[in-house]
Amino acid sequence: MEILEWIQDWLKDNADGEWEKGDAIQITTLDSPLGWDVEIDISKTSIANLEIKWILNENGKQDWYGVKIQNQRFRAAGDAGKLTFLLNLFREMIEKIENED
Repeated sequence: MEILEWIQDWLKDNADGEWEKGDAIQITTLDSPLGWDVEIDISKTSIANLEIKWILNENGKQDWYGVKIQNQRFRAAGDAGKLTFLLNLFREMIEKIENED
């Protein structure tokens, strides 16, 4: 399943009438450096209590990404070519934790 289909299904599966009214999923752009910022509310998920400090992977000014989980929010940012990658990072975390249960 492609990542956009998966994230759409994930949103529908987690909607409870309240959670989705807030800022459940936000995808915005960064201008300096050019890139993407993804923030997802994980308070209703299997990784809600997970905390990960900011991890930055940088191979150059045009090849980088970072991720953290804090205060029940998944946050990831990356260069302009990393949106699909960032969404897949989130998917991998969710699926890994769910498969461990």
